[in-house]
Amino acid sequence: MKYNKTFLASGLLIASAFLSVSCVNSSRDDKQKDSTENVSAGGAAKSDFPYDLANPVKYNMPQNLFEISGIVFHNGDPKEVFAIQDEDGDLFHLGLGDKESKYTKFGGKGDYEDVTIIKNYFIVLKSNGELHTFPITELGKPEATNVTKTKDLIPKAEYEGLAADEKNSMIYVLTKDSKADSKAKASSIYGFKVADDASLTAAGEFSLSHKAIQKASGSEKSRFRPSALAKNPKTNEWYVLSSVNKLLVVTDADFKVKTTYPLDPNLFNQPEGIAFDRDNNLYISNEGGTLSAGNILMFKLKK
Repeated sequence: MKYNKTFLASGLLIASAFLSVSCVNSSRDDKQKDSTENVSAGGAAKSDFPYDLANPVKYNMPQNLFEISGIVFHNGDPKEVFAIQDEDGDLFHLGLGDKESKYTKFGGKGDYEDVTIIKNYFIVLKSNGELHTFPITELGKPEATNVTKTKDLIPKAEYEGLAADEKNSMIYVLTKDSKADSKAKASSIYGFKVADDASLTAAGEFSLSHKAIQKASGSEKSRFRPSALAKNPKTNEWYVLSSVNKLLVVTDADFKVKTTYPLDPNLFNQPEGIAFDRDNNLYISNEGGTLSAGNILMFKLKK
């Protein structure tokens, strides 16, 4: 009888241990499923997103684009990408697979954040809101000689995003923070109509709600600080990138938040540039890090 009791007790211990291991494995599997399916705040998997953000084609940048901070294509042609980096007033251009880049100087030392092309003009954004504009015909010269600097066009703030909507002859300038006040609840976006000579006329102010982003992402860990934006030419949606938050926000044409997508820090070291090509493929550029070069990640449109 004593043997039977011991046997029974041992059996119960084994069964209990097996049940505990099964529960742990089940919990781990559930967590893995959540992380790979990209579950939205509403609980539904975002399987309809047209890009696989986990599987890019990676293009490493030359050393002079280690701190790449903005990218754009001319007429969506992916054969050549135009880029800037944080510290110098140089416009770079190269094929995505090139080991070296060419550049044209357009300004002095400074904190340059983004670049766009409209009406055959380059427009470069400085972090203080200053714009540098010059014709695309200046490309290839060691130094651009026909550069227009525009100051005091927008309120004093820190700016990181600039994008063109060529169909509507508009550009949009995005603040990193809408106010000096750390309790700001939205990022401001300023729209300008672009004339044929690249002169600008104010054409509206928009607001990107941080509360709506928190609701869509299901996270209130940190205040949203956007770093770049681009308009999807096929859907007319805005894709807004945040390097600090490691987040991609998709809005409608009027910047009303539709959904969000987390960005894997292992892939997105410091995402600060975003663009679409004419085939609607998505490109996101990253500044380099301790163990990595600056790069551009290309995400093919799902068929």
